[in-house]
Amino acid sequence: MTIQQLTDQRILILDGAMGTMIQRYRLSETDFRGERFKDIAGQLKGCNDLLNLTRPDVIEDIHRKYLEAGADIIETNTFNATSISMADYHIQEYCREINLAGAELARRMADRYATPEKPRFVAGSIGPTNKTCSMSPDVNNPAFRALTFDELQDAYCEQMEALLQGGVDALLIETIFDTLNAKAAIRAAELSMAKTGRRVPLMLSVTVSDVAGRTLSGQTLDAFLASVQHADIFSIGLNCSFGAKQLKPFLEQLAKRAPYRISAYPNAGLPNSLGEYDQTPEEMADEVKEYIDEGLVNIIGGCCGTTEAYIAKFCELAKGKKPHVPAECPQYLWLSGLELLEVSPEINFVNVGERCNVAGSRKFLRLINEKKYEEALSIARKQVEDGAQIIDVNMDDGLLDAAEEMTTFLNLVASEPEIARVPIMIDSSKWDVILAGLKCTQGKSIVNSISLKEGEEAFINHARTVKQYGAAVIVMAFDEKGQADTFERKIEVCERAYRILTERVGFKPQDIIFDPNVLAVATGMEEHNNYAVDFIKATGWIRRNLPGAHVSGGVSNLSFSFRGNNYIREAMHAVFLYHAIREGMDMGIVNPGTSVLYTDIPADILERIEDVILNRRPDAAERLIETAEMLKSQNEASTGKTSDTTPAAGQTVEERLQYALVKGIGDHLEEDLHEALQTYPNAVSIIEGPLMAGMNYVGELFGSGKMFLPQVVKTARTMKKAVAILQPYIEAEKQEGTKSAGKVLVATVKGDVHDIGKNIVSVVMACNGYEIIDLGVMVPAEKIVETAIKEKVDIVGLSGLITPSLEEMVHVVTELQRAGLDIPVMIGGATTSKLHTALKISPVYHAPVVYMKDASQNALVAAKLLNPDQRNAFTEELEKEYQELREKNRTRTVKTVSLKEAQENKLNLWD
Repeated sequence: MTIQQLTDQRILILDGAMGTMIQRYRLSETDFRGERFKDIAGQLKGCNDLLNLTRPDVIEDIHRKYLEAGADIIETNTFNATSISMADYHIQEYCREINLAGAELARRMADRYATPEKPRFVAGSIGPTNKTCSMSPDVNNPAFRALTFDELQDAYCEQMEALLQGGVDALLIETIFDTLNAKAAIRAAELSMAKTGRRVPLMLSVTVSDVAGRTLSGQTLDAFLASVQHADIFSIGLNCSFGAKQLKPFLEQLAKRAPYRISAYPNAGLPNSLGEYDQTPEEMADEVKEYIDEGLVNIIGGCCGTTEAYIAKFCELAKGKKPHVPAECPQYLWLSGLELLEVSPEINFVNVGERCNVAGSRKFLRLINEKKYEEALSIARKQVEDGAQIIDVNMDDGLLDAAEEMTTFLNLVASEPEIARVPIMIDSSKWDVILAGLKCTQGKSIVNSISLKEGEEAFINHARTVKQYGAAVIVMAFDEKGQADTFERKIEVCERAYRILTERVGFKPQDIIFDPNVLAVATGMEEHNNYAVDFIKATGWIRRNLPGAHVSGGVSNLSFSFRGNNYIREAMHAVFLYHAIREGMDMGIVNPGTSVLYTDIPADILERIEDVILNRRPDAAERLIETAEMLKSQNEASTGKTSDTTPAAGQTVEERLQYALVKGIGDHLEEDLHEALQTYPNAVSIIEGPLMAGMNYVGELFGSGKMFLPQVVKTARTMKKAVAILQPYIEAEKQEGTKSAGKVLVATVKGDVHDIGKNIVSVVMACNGYEIIDLGVMVPAEKIVETAIKEKVDIVGLSGLITPSLEEMVHVVTELQRAGLDIPVMIGGATTSKLHTALKISPVYHAPVVYMKDASQNALVAAKLLNPDQRNAFTEELEKEYQELREKNRTRTVKTVSLKEAQENKLNLWD
């Protein structure tokens, strides 16, 4: 029976720590050296892998103890046996021999204990090495790397080939702290299995470095999953890091999202001050029992501090217990930097920042030429701040070493968490530059681009390489005949490429992004007049006929004819995006700092732009040129600010504040707020009144497709600035009251970093006399429960902007229920709704769970919840509403409803 078949039937037991067991033998320097290595310079004691050659009897005895304890899988004693790590001991030339011996030792012992009823398996242990591809060891040179991707891959190939030849049943890449190292190991595994002709299951195990659940190189577990999903993975799991209790929340997260079998082998608790592990086998077994009883694992074992006594306990616990059922494979495009970007239907448009492109930005080119990388990085940082969800990086210039500059810049980006949190689009027309970029990014990137212009063979080879490095791909609509410029040619080329990628290369449809060529319109050439229409039509056709595929484009190409007139260019982009997004364009390379909205364009100008974009009349280009010249003349004659940054004269303060929010412009915010303070009773009434009205209007525009996400981000930043200006007045007003109306805990749930709306809720409630405990963003369920108990809070407020927050809110409320709490919960955020609250959150908690549509209502609802005379009537009416919704939507309780189904209004602006 194979290991794959067995894991579907029962939970398998992995062995415990190798190092802990070796220490019990109290070996001397002589044991490690033997006669053979007596002349090697330096100390060899501690080089455990060398014992495969000098004390094989000790390693055999350790394997025997674990097998007799009941282990189904034993690991080879090869954790550090790469030339990278062995160089510290000056024995790198013996790596192949060490791995071969380690595999043969484990194989021999496993076969000795195997029976038809209980087969035994050997996993080749492959550690992370003592170096990292994602971080610099030199604090003064963040672009420097101690080793390259290729060097690491070669070292792993040497190790894995020997392990496979020695007879291992699986390859276990473990204690992953840098995903780029893991990607090198994954690629090496594929190359080694092809070379040796032995295909075995691939096991991955990651280690988290802090209570936030990130790897040492900064990735979240969701981002890690996206980064490795290209691999043919048998199991994925967690090891080392913490004890079983501390590791459990991260294991739950992994088990919920990963479409693979799950492994776990934690440490024996947390180390004491001497670095030793005090947790007993019985104590650890009590904690591991939760893993098994809750169906979290397929494979369980032990890491640091564990011995055969621990493994024997795990065997008893696992008897007759059902293994974990893997999660469903993701249906949407997953990308990642340090964090996950899931391109689901709920995201109406993904904005790719365009300014880190030497071909499109003279400033960026100058900075790269002059080696002013800090300033170049500030351009990338500004794009992310302005709302770019992906950063496009292009170094294609005749006077640059593009591959070297791509490597340097991406290495520098990796040292900047604010930038590195988003995925990278590696943009080049040169294949060696794309390869250089792929070897620098630990996340799941996008390659921009490949095409059929060199024929099918080159296209397939490039596509296979992109897939092996774990990236998504943009396919330009080119073939051997040239650029596809008409609707018919665009769909012909895209359909052909789609069939090749999905049927011959094995690409997942959601990892394919088509660029049907955004070409310039209004050029004066009649054959160009339909270019925008053809792109928009092709977009709709692709989304309907090539399931799963995405559509992107370089939007600035469209308005090339109007370079020098930024207003007209941005207005053309806004109009084009409005129509293209409605047809299914869900990604684009644009300027995230644009300030022109579709709804802001005056009717006469909008008509002329749409005439051009939609090719509605033969003289459309001439008429738009007239308009552009007129606007340019007006702008040159004007001595004040242009109309797109200054509200019209005579507007009320409320209108000016709304204008500032919608445009994301805070130039006159302070003076307008001070004017409002003269007419409004207090600062909080300004937040509840004109500011919230402005945010709600933004929500309407976003929901109707007339604003896209980066512009909403700018709005949120302006709102944050407004609240900051009002904060001193709010604090002064709070001090006038003495008695607390109640204690409220507020938090943005784990996996979500958005806090604008949560902060507004906090301000509103604080001004109504409530004591606020703000736990911030990315708050895990256990911290919310722990704080709620410790602080004896009266209400818990949960906020979230993104779709995964919905599931996390259910988890938080479930944990509140498990803890036996009776605290009312308020739910708010962009993805939340009364429907989702009724179907998914309220049923798992016995206390009231109230969906809050509007931040201004929180204080009123809180008062009812905390008033004994009003609470029962309020909760009975609430439950009646929820029950009616459940009855109407009974079929939707099978799984979490989608955003489109769940939202009652277009954008709920807690966030």
